[in-house]
Amino acid sequence: MRVAIVTGGSRGIGLGITRRLLEDGFAVAVLATRPQPPDAMAALLSEHPERLRYLVGSVAELEDHARVLDAVVGAWGRLDLLVNNAGVAPDVRADLLDATPESFDRVLDVNLRGPYFLTQAFARRVVALRGPLAALPEPPAGPVATVVNVSSISATTVSTNRGEYCVSKAGVAMATQLWAARLAEEGIVVYEVRPGVIATDMTAGVTARYDALLADGLAPIRRWGRPADVAGAVAILASGQTPYSTGEVFHVDGGMHIARL
Repeated sequence: MRVAIVTGGSRGIGLGITRRLLEDGFAVAVLATRPQPPDAMAALLSEHPERLRYLVGSVAELEDHARVLDAVVGAWGRLDLLVNNAGVAPDVRADLLDATPESFDRVLDVNLRGPYFLTQAFARRVVALRGPLAALPEPPAGPVATVVNVSSISATTVSTNRGEYCVSKAGVAMATQLWAARLAEEGIVVYEVRPGVIATDMTAGVTARYDALLADGLAPIRRWGRPADVAGAVAILASGQTPYSTGEVFHVDGGMHIARL
């Protein structure tokens, strides 16, 4: 049984990823900030008591990383997949000339700094559990473990009223490349899934705006994305069926990233 950690896995895109991984046979540990799981997560916990754990903490708090890894290894004895999904938007969409350092620090702590160092802690634990590849009797047939970073179309698409969010996601894109290059020799592959406009509680406040933009052709596929769309991409990358690929970007944006005239 493969074992996954999904940060922010109790709602929105993260909940979709958690559901799909459970369907695919994973044991899943969800890291979430809410003291009590939301109703949909509580239902999943009842349905999968042996394969689902709800761990309270924040990816932004580095001291929580070791505690989470200890809990997961203690429960299931292995680590196969880390999905860095947790993220926040600015509390206030402020023009670049009005944005505050406090908002910048909060967004980057959760969206970039936390996942960067959780990836480090995860990789160190994988190596400690399984040993260096050179010590194995023969090379593994597929990846030893997988990291999937969930970023955003905002990694390359400018929104001048939420610059800190764009900067954080651009940083995630570079972090994916860095970790992919470093961890390949450890047998760990790293990918980035880059969603576009996805219907979640984070986008609920701008529904009318994006309804109009999508109807006007913002993306070639003229509909909102769904958490299940992103989860499907994560499932493909977590399957081990792409063992000779790392550092790849998987767009889940209805084609929004395609430059068009």
